[in-house]
Amino acid sequence: MDDARGEGKADVAGRDGGIRHTEVKDTAETAWAQELLDHLRPSGRDVRRLVNWLAHTVQGTACLQDEAGTLLAGPRMPLDEDLVADIVARRIATAAWEGQGRHLRLVRVELPQSASAGVLAVARTTPFDRRAFDIVTHTAQVVELLLRAHETTEAGRRLRRATSDLRLAILQLLMVEDTVAARRVAAGLWPGLLDTDTACVYVLEGTAEERDRLAEECLDATEERALVVRCPAMAGHVIVVTPGEAASEALRSLIDRNPGTFLGRSVPQSLARTATAYGQAVSALAVAHFRSDNAAVYAERTHPERLMDPGALRDWTARVLRPLDTLPHHTRAELLATTRLGLEFTAVNTAKVLGVSRNTVRARMERVEALLRTDFSDLTVRAVAHLALNTQVGLVEAPPEPDGARPDRARLADLLSGTAVRSWAHDLLGRLDRDARDLRRTLRTWIVAGGNSERAAQTLGMHPQTVREHVRSAEPVLQRQLLAAGSDLYEVVLAHLAVGDLEPPVLDRTKPGHPDSPVHG
Repeated sequence: MDDARGEGKADVAGRDGGIRHTEVKDTAETAWAQELLDHLRPSGRDVRRLVNWLAHTVQGTACLQDEAGTLLAGPRMPLDEDLVADIVARRIATAAWEGQGRHLRLVRVELPQSASAGVLAVARTTPFDRRAFDIVTHTAQVVELLLRAHETTEAGRRLRRATSDLRLAILQLLMVEDTVAARRVAAGLWPGLLDTDTACVYVLEGTAEERDRLAEECLDATEERALVVRCPAMAGHVIVVTPGEAASEALRSLIDRNPGTFLGRSVPQSLARTATAYGQAVSALAVAHFRSDNAAVYAERTHPERLMDPGALRDWTARVLRPLDTLPHHTRAELLATTRLGLEFTAVNTAKVLGVSRNTVRARMERVEALLRTDFSDLTVRAVAHLALNTQVGLVEAPPEPDGARPDRARLADLLSGTAVRSWAHDLLGRLDRDARDLRRTLRTWIVAGGNSERAAQTLGMHPQTVREHVRSAEPVLQRQLLAAGSDLYEVVLAHLAVGDLEPPVLDRTKPGHPDSPVHG
């Protein structure tokens, strides 16, 4: 009866000069079908929105609930429990109910995993015609498809998240020099990934919104033979650890394909020096912002430690860090790695990279301070500690010297007084002399003030903003970042110490036998 009545209406509306326009009928009666299909598009896959659409289309109310009565979509409505139980138990597939001024249709819906089935219920004040019944039936099928797709998508998302978390865990193990555990964890999913003596660390910088896509491109570019990690500290950064320099060209090609993306690369380091390599990559990334190809490699300039007597530097480093030698190996490595990163970055970012709390980072660094009996709030102390910590990583690779080969105990003053170091320092700081604003005086005062612009401004009798502008102006002249504490700033501090513009720090104040104590100064 309904079909005949529908045909008659379409037949009358479709005549124009004796020509039947059956497509008008088709469009009018199947518009809902097209709208229903639109809910299967990637941008429209939302069960709640689909149930709302159903209610609006049939001019009624609709809801979806599971077998336990938990509401999944739509407003709750009173349903006959026995009728729902029959549908869930497959005794009937659909049911119709009429009473209390409303007409109700219930349709069984298969639910994925946890619940076996659910019920899609639709109520309206007028009886269900063929069109309304078809809409309900087909919507139930689409609901099932969306629920399965959602479950598959969620499973895929959980798998990707777990894999991403595992990559981060491996990186964090490398950061604290636990290469044995890192290899063990990696071997289960990526056999051979860390079967290398040396590795390079790359840091790619894009927008936070595009980072997930950039990380996937890194995995594709390296054919998943690299450790690709979404940086936990910087929202726009992707960290890549690769054997040697194998992935250099592949990663550089990403820069060409992604405008506004930058790449910093470390020099090859042993896996135990992953934290050092990471710091190098971040430093190179800062340089990449000023290059036309948006990419840079660390160590494209001379660093002061390379100009020092290697034997004297090793001897001095071993003596400075000797108070930590009594600690268990794992504890010592953990403290050294945390402090090395903590001197490069903020406590918050260091904590994110290592996967610990910032209070843990501060506690570890305070323990190192106590053991070394020094104060990291002093920038000269931080620079000298940074020098020792980064030299320490390579101590195991240095051949032992014969007994008596170096009878004199090396001092910091000896390391900084060499001709090559002093020449480098004078050349570096001399670049500031060309500026009439006396940037060199401002920078020196700012360093003495611990990098605090307000305290430096009080000493200089100028506004704190002027101090910051002077320090910022010195950055391109020195080709080093200064306002962000790290390797660049510590090199500049060492240069000031080498030329005598700053007093050398006193390390291990309470040990009169220490080579850097006042007694031996």
